[in-house]
Amino acid sequence: MHAFDWLNHQFSFFGLPVYWSDFIGNIFALLTVVLALRRLVISWPVQILGSICLLVASLNVHLTGNAGRQIIIIVAATWGWATWRRNKANEGTVVVGWAAWQTRLVLIVAMIVGTGVLGAFLKAMNWSFYPGAPWWMVLCDAWIFTGTVIAMYTQARRYVEFWFAWLAVDLVGVPLAVHSHLYFSGIVYGIFFFMVLAGIRDWASRSRTQISSPLQSAVTVEGHSAGHVDHLAAEPSA
Repeated sequence: MHAFDWLNHQFSFFGLPVYWSDFIGNIFALLTVVLALRRLVISWPVQILGSICLLVASLNVHLTGNAGRQIIIIVAATWGWATWRRNKANEGTVVVGWAAWQTRLVLIVAMIVGTGVLGAFLKAMNWSFYPGAPWWMVLCDAWIFTGTVIAMYTQARRYVEFWFAWLAVDLVGVPLAVHSHLYFSGIVYGIFFFMVLAGIRDWASRSRTQISSPLQSAVTVEGHSAGHVDHLAAEPSA
């Protein structure tokens, strides 16, 4: 792994000290969101490459907890890649849609409970930030991780709610990144915020059959009544 030690060196980014691992990993993350916005299957391998970069960097500095996080993301992204490829093969394109209200409730509960359970585990193992890190930082860390997993799951399922999960992550990620002196991550999270808003609008606008969405009441489009998930009109994507 010594060949990748340079990933943990810093350089000046407009006067701010930035780690190469932070920089490259987040560049891939930005590209992933751009590609996901366009519903391109290639967004998944790009995400995997970014996580591999961060995994190597974590192993070089012996951050086993963060390395484990990247492994989970890589596994989830591999599954998402397979589901999108299968959907495109079946439909000719990647189609997306709103989740049912029951699914949304499960996702909200999973976000809250997952954050609490993971936060308690990270605190007990001293795997978040540094030994003795305050609870609020640990819970923010757990919130971001749990939200990321939920976002990846909902993205793989092609739910519009995918973007709302990222929105929840961004609202915590920006101030936490700045507080942790990961300035480039803070900048990227800020960019994500506006990309997420664009993603919500784009995916939602492609609805052919919608159930009641968080943005509006039940909608009937093209002669279909509001019902279960999830087929949206989507142009062919790669």
